[in-house]
Amino acid sequence: MTGINQGQHRELLRKIAFDVMKESGLLTDFPGGVMDELAKIYGPASDSSPAIRDMTGLLWCSIDNDSSLDLDQLTAAQKEPSGAVKIFVAIADVDAVAGRLSAIDVFASQNTLSVYTPAVVFPMLPVRLSNDLTSLNFGCDRLAVIIEMTIAQDGGLLDSGIYRAKVRNKAKLAYDSTAAWLDNKSPMPVEISRVKGLDENIRLQDATAQKMQALRHAQGALHLVTLQTHPVFADGEIKSLELEIKNRAKDIIEDFMIAANGVTARFLESKKFPSIRRVVHTPKRWDRIISLALEKNFKLPQQPDAKSLDKFLLQQKNADPLHFPDLSLSIIKLLGPGEYTLELPGESTEGHFGLAVRDYEHSTAPNRRYPDLVTQRLLKKAIEGGEVPYSTGELKEIAKHCTEKENDAKKVERHLDKSAAALLLTSMIGLEFDSMVTGASNKGTYVRIFQPPVEGRLSGGLMGLDVGQKVRVKLVSTDVERGFVDFEVKDQVKQIAEKQRENPA
Repeated sequence: MTGINQGQHRELLRKIAFDVMKESGLLTDFPGGVMDELAKIYGPASDSSPAIRDMTGLLWCSIDNDSSLDLDQLTAAQKEPSGAVKIFVAIADVDAVAGRLSAIDVFASQNTLSVYTPAVVFPMLPVRLSNDLTSLNFGCDRLAVIIEMTIAQDGGLLDSGIYRAKVRNKAKLAYDSTAAWLDNKSPMPVEISRVKGLDENIRLQDATAQKMQALRHAQGALHLVTLQTHPVFADGEIKSLELEIKNRAKDIIEDFMIAANGVTARFLESKKFPSIRRVVHTPKRWDRIISLALEKNFKLPQQPDAKSLDKFLLQQKNADPLHFPDLSLSIIKLLGPGEYTLELPGESTEGHFGLAVRDYEHSTAPNRRYPDLVTQRLLKKAIEGGEVPYSTGELKEIAKHCTEKENDAKKVERHLDKSAAALLLTSMIGLEFDSMVTGASNKGTYVRIFQPPVEGRLSGGLMGLDVGQKVRVKLVSTDVERGFVDFEVKDQVKQIAEKQRENPA
C-alpha cells in the first residue's frame, strides 16, 4: 500500500482522529483540574436516604455491544396478574458523582458527548467514571434513576413512574449472542444460565418489546434499517468493513429506551419543569420521497405523512429485503438530522417524525451524552420536589450547544469512517462498482457502493442525479488523511440522458 506501512492502520487512524477532533473544536484530553478532581473520588456514590429504594434483588441485566464498558442502563420485567407487564429501566446516576459545575461537568459540557472512531474513543467523562464508578457494571451496587412502565397486552403504556433506587447488574449480556439465542440459532449464553429465572425474564422483555414496537409502527413510526459498519483489524491492519445488523436484542433496548424517553418528557411536563427535547422535523424534501415511492409504484400523499411513508417502507421491506437498507439510507438522508430544543411547560415542540412521537428527549445515556445528564438533574429535582436547577437561558444555550457539538462529532466520526474505508480501498483503485446516490446538492453528489459498503464523492459534481438513483461507478482515488474516496460515473452523459428520458417530468 503506497506510502502506508502494512500493520500500521490503527495508529494512523488514531493520529488522524486527534487531528480532526482538534480541527472541529472538540477537546481530546482531560485538563489537570479534571484529573485532580477525579483523584479525590474514592468510590461510587452511595446514599442511605429512605427515598432511595433497594431494588438490588430484581433480575437486572445489561444488554449492549460486546465491547461496551460504559453501561448506562439496565432492564428488568415483571408479569402482572392482569396480564400487563411492568418494565423497569435503570439509568446510571452519573450526577451523583459528576455534580453540576464540577470540573468534570464543565469539561463534559464542552464536548457534550463521547466521540467514537474506529481506532480511539474520546469519552465525555474520564473512563474511571464512565467505565467504572458510574457504570452499571456486573455484580456492583450502583445508584440509579428508575423509569417504571406498565405495558398493556397490546403494547400500550398504562402507567408509569420515576424514582431513585439502588440496583445490581446480575448479567452483562451482548446483543449478538442474546439475539442468536432468542432466535433459537445458538445455545443460551452462559451469563443467562447462571441466574435463575433470567431466561424467562429476558423472553418476557423480548415479547413485550415486540408488542410495543408493533404499536409504534401502527401509529406511524418508520421501519428503517441503518447501515453502520466498523473496520475489522488484524495485526493493526484493516481487513474488511463489517456491517452492524439490527436484531431482537437491540430491539429490546431500543423500544424500552424510546418509551422511557417519552415517560421522562411527560414526567417533567407534569411537574411543570422545562425539558430538552429531541426533535426530528417534518421532512423538507418530501417531494423527493414521493418520487422514490413512485419509482416503486407507490403513491404517497402530497403532505408529509408518517403512517403512509411507513406503509410504503414496510411494503418494500417485505418485497425486497436485500435492497431495503439502500432505500432506508435514501429516506434517512431526506428526513434530515435531529436537533435539541428547549420545551417550556405548556409549550409544544414539533416532535420526532421518524419515531411518530411528540414527547421525546434523550435521558438514557448520561455517561456519554450531556443532554441526558442535564435531564437527569432535572428529573432528580422534580422527584424531590425541588426547584429547577437551570435557568431558561441556560437550558436554551445547552440545547443549542449540544446540537452544534453533536454535528461536529458526527463530522469527526464520518471523517474517520471514510479514512478507514480509504485505507481498505486504496488497493482497489480502477475497479468498478454498483452504487446508489446518497446525497445530491450544490456541495456535491455522493454515492455508496454496495460491497464493501463505502460512501464517496462523485468527481465532476454531476448534475441530474438525485438521492436513490443507481449508477455504475469507478474508483479513481483515495486520500486517507482527508477521508476522501472519489468515484466517477461510467459514460456520465449517457447515463444522465437515459435517466431523464425515463423520467421526463
